[in-house]
Amino acid sequence: MGDKYVVGIDFGTLSGRAGVFRLSDGKEMGTALTMYKHGVMDRTLSAADNQNLPPDFALQAPADYIDVLKNAVPGALKEANVDPNDVVAVGLDATSATLFACKADGTPLCELDEFKNNPHAWVKLWKHHGAQEQADRIVALARERDEAWLPRYGGVMSSELGMPKMLETLEKAPEVYQATEVFANLVDWLVWKLTGTLTYAAGDSGYKRMYIDGAYPSTEYLEAHNPEFGGVFSEKQTAEVLPLGAKAGELTEEAAGWTGLPAGITVSTGNIDAHVAAAAFDALQPGQLTAIMGTSSCWLVPGEELKEVPGMFGVVDGGLVEGSWGFECGQTAVGDIFAWFVENTVPAHYYAEAARLELSVHEFLSRKAEELKPGESGLLALDWHNGNRSVLADANLSGMIVGLTLATQPEEIYRALIEGTAFGARMIVETFEECGVAINEIICGGGLIKNRFLMRTYANILNRKLGTCSSMQPGALGSAIFAAVAAGEYPDAPAAAAAMGARDQRSYEPDAEAAKVYDELYAEWKKLHDYFGRGENPVMHNLKNLVRRVRGEATQ
Repeated sequence: MGDKYVVGIDFGTLSGRAGVFRLSDGKEMGTALTMYKHGVMDRTLSAADNQNLPPDFALQAPADYIDVLKNAVPGALKEANVDPNDVVAVGLDATSATLFACKADGTPLCELDEFKNNPHAWVKLWKHHGAQEQADRIVALARERDEAWLPRYGGVMSSELGMPKMLETLEKAPEVYQATEVFANLVDWLVWKLTGTLTYAAGDSGYKRMYIDGAYPSTEYLEAHNPEFGGVFSEKQTAEVLPLGAKAGELTEEAAGWTGLPAGITVSTGNIDAHVAAAAFDALQPGQLTAIMGTSSCWLVPGEELKEVPGMFGVVDGGLVEGSWGFECGQTAVGDIFAWFVENTVPAHYYAEAARLELSVHEFLSRKAEELKPGESGLLALDWHNGNRSVLADANLSGMIVGLTLATQPEEIYRALIEGTAFGARMIVETFEECGVAINEIICGGGLIKNRFLMRTYANILNRKLGTCSSMQPGALGSAIFAAVAAGEYPDAPAAAAAMGARDQRSYEPDAEAAKVYDELYAEWKKLHDYFGRGENPVMHNLKNLVRRVRGEATQ
């Protein structure tokens, strides 16, 4: 009998990737990527009438995800050169809290003529921050009522989560809310499209849909916000919640036509894009922290006991793997910050020199930044260019660089931005430990681990050894691992991860002298973090409010 295979599909912020993996050992046989045609719509509604969007909006088009199924999956099968009939299962992951407003058959409201020009009918991407006002009120009322679920989200709530976005829809576009028969996150909508049956994945439900210990927030609490909001879960989110690695259904004939996979094969429950990496890294034991480092970063760790961690993005029983509590924190912008700097502020002669050396501008800046000593530039950066997810959970915060002079060079700023994101990561790790969540090992993956200078900087600032994952497609691999479990090929996720996971022998050790200097810089960074982030100086909030007022007036 020949080899068998599983397919994993990873839906990111700007593109979707598919991978074909050998069932026995997780070997990557073939991959393909499809960019989203409309990308992120944060300025204009480019998929419809091109109207200007309000501040803090981030929308996507449903058709872009279907394009991934139609192109990336067949592309990966072609590169793998395997017989599709030897594929036994397919699994997927996606950006979490990316919210759909649908009819009962799964049709997104934005695809209906009457709603195609209404921004609230389009997919609200994870980094849509238009619901910050609603998030603040949700937390304030929960604190007032002493709601038991609030500590599971660190005592705060990001505007990225589902409930603020749904309340925003009700208050800003009641016609969209009333026409919505189903609210579904992207991960569940995709499984719905593959199987023809709507189910909700337990991991995403716990972290992003407020599903805690088998229940949602009470109708009484929801009605206290708005009488019409009382049925948001009981009427618009009624499907069964399934555990990770469960069989959600079988591939339909229509989806088989899109993907080139056989109809009837197993489709597993979906997962959060960062979370599946813990399986890909074979890091499912308590204390093994998975760091997904890309445009944003996610820091995940299984724990043996429930702990309350201020500012965490969530803790869910079985959220990463059955049998342990899954803790999540994150940073809303990391690689995005470096990209912003390169695309908007680097002088032309740096581009010319990088081209002469046949380097990307990022590689060129990293080389120059690496020649500097820790602390040499005199700069500190707060990594809040897209708000703060953890541990402050405040989308109204903004980025900052302190110490600029007329002599400051681009590579010094670039280094400070990398250091700033590493300080943000250290804040997360230390907060976990202060609250009794053990961190015994850190394994890193994602696009940023290719930058050796960045990884050495992180090791020095965290003052810890950092392991890495050898797979450059950890999302697709992790999804394939859970698909293998759903198909009954492995008894559980740890067994599948042990066989199919992709650990790398390469690691980064901290330098003692550099770590000592970074301890001093981190102490100063924490002062800035607390002064601007914990309410002592509200200037960032005031500026955001001014932007909203001015832009709002401009779009009217």
